[in-house]
Amino acid sequence: MRLVNLEGRLGLDVAGRFVDLEQASQGRIGSDPMAAFAAWSEIRRIASEQTVEGAGRPILPPHLGPPVPRPSQVFAIGLNYRDHAEEAGLPIPAQPMVFTKFPSCLAGPCAEVPLTSDRVDWEVEQVVVIGRETHRVRASNAWDHVAGLCVGQDVSDRALQFADKPPQFSLGKSASAFGPLGPALVSLDEIADRDDLKLHCWIDGESVQDSSTRNLIFGVPDLIVHLSRYCVLRPGDLIFTGTPGGVGSVRNPRRYLKVGETIESEIEGIGRLSNRCVEEVAGA
Repeated sequence: MRLVNLEGRLGLDVAGRFVDLEQASQGRIGSDPMAAFAAWSEIRRIASEQTVEGAGRPILPPHLGPPVPRPSQVFAIGLNYRDHAEEAGLPIPAQPMVFTKFPSCLAGPCAEVPLTSDRVDWEVEQVVVIGRETHRVRASNAWDHVAGLCVGQDVSDRALQFADKPPQFSLGKSASAFGPLGPALVSLDEIADRDDLKLHCWIDGESVQDSSTRNLIFGVPDLIVHLSRYCVLRPGDLIFTGTPGGVGSVRNPRRYLKVGETIESEIEGIGRLSNRCVEEVAGA
């Protein structure tokens, strides 16, 4: 099934049409997208009964919000593709390099991204959505704790991130709309090979990243085992699993996002984000 957040309401994407889950459940399921994790079994049952003919209005991507708008925790993993570590001139990590993106940075799949400096970079990522409380699990059953996957974009202000030593990862990656997410939360039964998903990123139509999750240094089970050893993962928590090679900050010459450019981020079987870069508006 494909869960979406359409104008703040939880629903199913059935062949591009919206099924409002509060209405379909006769009020048993709330309209808040975060209600999905408390009603997972009922949502799966409702999803199994849907047909294209019975679905509602067409889903317009610009009206979609992040499918998980208010997670309690957003974990992110640095240097988790060998080619990204190599292009950055850094050693392959011996254990996952963990930081956080603050939840306030999450945005919809077509949200505009305000550029906070002239050194803002792109990073397409597979995002794991935790489905149930997870603490000290084994790799053999780690996937059982996953609700589904999303496409994510880890937008990064390198000027802020590397303004001093040591780097300031979390703040530099958490400005407003620096975490586009979506277009849907796709359950694992919709995915042919959850360990080999192709990722792509384009800037104004130019391909800048092209890889597969089979190239992860630490796969999804490894990450869940590592994180859950120290933290209790809750339903709706997100894990941005890392980006492959091709980011702008290590190119020669370096390339950064410009006002007016569009970042397109895609993972096969999950969907595509399309985020236009805009000028940051000064606060009051």
